[in-house]
Amino acid sequence: MSAFALIHGAGDTGWYWHLVEEELRRRGHDVVAPDLPGDDDALTLDDYADAVVDAADPILDTNRDLVVVGQSFGAFTAPLVAARRPVRALVLVAGMVAAPGEPPDQWWSATGYTEAVRAQAAVDGGLTGNSDPYVSFYQDVPRELAALALSRERAHPSPTASGRPWPLDAWPDVPTRFVLCTEDRFFPAAYLRRVVTERLGDVPIDEIAASHCVALSRPAELADLLAAPVEA
Repeated sequence: MSAFALIHGAGDTGWYWHLVEEELRRRGHDVVAPDLPGDDDALTLDDYADAVVDAADPILDTNRDLVVVGQSFGAFTAPLVAARRPVRALVLVAGMVAAPGEPPDQWWSATGYTEAVRAQAAVDGGLTGNSDPYVSFYQDVPRELAALALSRERAHPSPTASGRPWPLDAWPDVPTRFVLCTEDRFFPAAYLRRVVTERLGDVPIDEIAASHCVALSRPAELADLLAAPVEA
């Protein structure tokens, strides 16, 4: 049995993970998926990491085998958790791979995001980067569930968290894996694969045929990917 700390992305809450959380618990694992604090412009990435640690500490009292999972913007926070507590593995799901000293706000230009979206949109007829979230984020999520997800959006992260340099000097010395969503219309797959390789080197990359919101569209398959190494 392992303990999983699931970290949501921008504008989201821990609810994003509820279906994956059910799947992991069914497999016998402990899980926390906290709401990172929002609606406070002064909060930093360190504050978000502290919130994850506070949520995970109770289950670590009985289970030291922690796997930290960061989705999208949550990938900026996940490595900070690994710097605070013993972690068996880091898993980034469609994650924004941080670089030391680079503010999250600068990640987009530093990685060539706009150019990558424009190029992919030219291929798929404008599906990638579409202004309709049901097209660009939730295309494979049941409509009712996608609408519920949209209704829960909130102010997160803060301008401070996005504007300050990423605080670690280097990536933590922790086994790291990446889950690539091959049908992601927010982060095109080829673009994100390049970013992962450039910033993390030869880390394992698992592919899943899903949108950016894979935890809502393919929860069982995602739980299988997350749990497979710790159940082996």
